Amino acid sequence: MQAFIPSAGLGTRLRPLTDDRPKALVEVEGKTLLEINIRRVVDAGARRVVVNVHHFADKVIDFLQSKDWGVEVLVSDERELLLDTGGGLKKAETLFLSDEPILIHNVDVLTRIDLAMLEAIHAEGDDLATLCVSHRATSRYLLFSPEQGLVGWKNTKTGEILWAEDQEVDNVPLAFSGIAMVEPEFVAQLPAPQEPYPIVPQYLRVAKEWSIGGFLHDAADWMDVGKPETLPLAAEFLAGQNR
Repeated sequence: MQAFIPSAGLGTRLRPLTDDRPKALVEVEGKTLLEINIRRVVDAGARRVVVNVHHFADKVIDFLQSKDWGVEVLVSDERELLLDTGGGLKKAETLFLSDEPILIHNVDVLTRIDLAMLEAIHAEGDDLATLCVSHRATSRYLLFSPEQGLVGWKNTKTGEILWAEDQEVDNVPLAFSGIAMVEPEFVAQLPAPQEPYPIVPQYLRVAKEWSIGGFLHDAADWMDVGKPETLPLAAEFLAGQNR
């Protein structure tokens, strides 16, 4: 297994903390979000980690070079153009091993999800990607069939619905956790990153021809730390994780 930790975002939700640093280097209990999540994916079995950079890129690179991670950590440089979640993954394609699944783990989330189990369940099936999801309130849902195959996406605020199927089908709405296990073949099918594009519409596009599955986890085992007011709660979350 290898891992991709998207860390290039501007971190606007974390301002003013990100006025002088990238969100990846915002700290919880004296450790940066980037370090917390690199250690997590390495502990789960990742033997290569790719980190993309844009906002305060030099600071992220210096930080990565200051630590002994125990595995190979590579940088995908987006200083010229921030490519969003889909374009960033595609730009990093040449840095990935061609024969191992890729664990995608957003830098601004903390989890107690069993990532090794995610890898094992993904390996057991024939899904091109397995998306971590849970039953929790959100404004945008991924829609899954009763058999846990991705069939659509819904924005509850605007009413917009996108279908991977040719027509509306029975579905279960689940919240995406910003964590997924994908095959290198999934990355190969992404468009060239000539301009920024998000990843979720690409999951839906690929799901028209390939199976995209879901990995259901307990909502209490996941936390978004994208806002300053969530950081004290993040410290409590990590304390519970380490008990």
